[in-house]
Amino acid sequence: MAKQNTVFKDAFNRCLALLETSSALASEPELGSQLGVSRTTIRAILTRLEEIGLIEWSKRRKVVLRKPVAEDYFPTEETDSLSEIIERSFMRRILAGGAEPGMQINELELAREIGTGTTSVREFLIRFSRFGLIEKRPNSHWVLKGFTPEFALELTEVREMFELRSAAAFAHLPDGHPAWTELETIAELHREILADVDNRYREFSELDERFHLLVHRASRNRFIIDFYDIIAIVFHYHYQWNKTNARQRNARAMEEHLAYIDALKSRDPARIEDACRRHLKSARETLLQSIN
Repeated sequence: MAKQNTVFKDAFNRCLALLETSSALASEPELGSQLGVSRTTIRAILTRLEEIGLIEWSKRRKVVLRKPVAEDYFPTEETDSLSEIIERSFMRRILAGGAEPGMQINELELAREIGTGTTSVREFLIRFSRFGLIEKRPNSHWVLKGFTPEFALELTEVREMFELRSAAAFAHLPDGHPAWTELETIAELHREILADVDNRYREFSELDERFHLLVHRASRNRFIIDFYDIIAIVFHYHYQWNKTNARQRNARAMEEHLAYIDALKSRDPARIEDACRRHLKSARETLLQSIN
């Protein structure tokens, strides 16, 4: 229900944007196609729009009564993007199945589980398939090809090239750039988790993704940032594949992150490269251990 609720809130906010420019809403199938969600979610959206006095809904007729105001929108922290919701559901399904090669993924079942349209799910799977991890089969089926050590080594090789480039670019960001404030927030979160690491070490994987994405964004290179999607999925979730020594492994990675953050703040190119290489070497070893 929580997943569907997030899908509903995200789609509801996007539907409000449609009301800004129209006097009437399209049919339910057309709205479902525009917003990438199921018919059930569309009906829930229309019901709420009517309840708060934004539309008059009578069968096929949906007349806009007023323009939306800020209070009509759900807060952004409650609305993950549809692609994030699909990604999480996809990985949850793979992990539940043990991430075994040959595992089947049905896009219709996945869409039903999330409460979204099959088009959005198919677009995500097509984008993901270009890395060779999954393969299309007939009748809306996909097959997991498996996370092999060869795949992991190729991925880490590209990750290291991209991240070294991004970390060097980070040092050249101007003093007032918001990335420095975000870096300090991330450092503080690392210290808080380390202070209670026995109880909070599982929070690391999301923090890891947040930190590395911040570094990659400093590259201002659309290809590097886009490629980070696949890096995030594999590195973020591999922490959950192998739970052996997870507490010690995560604590060590957080210490490395703090050293890396200090290096970035120093703006010293040699120090940044050393801290970056040291951490990426550990990440590569951990990934290979989790796959084996």
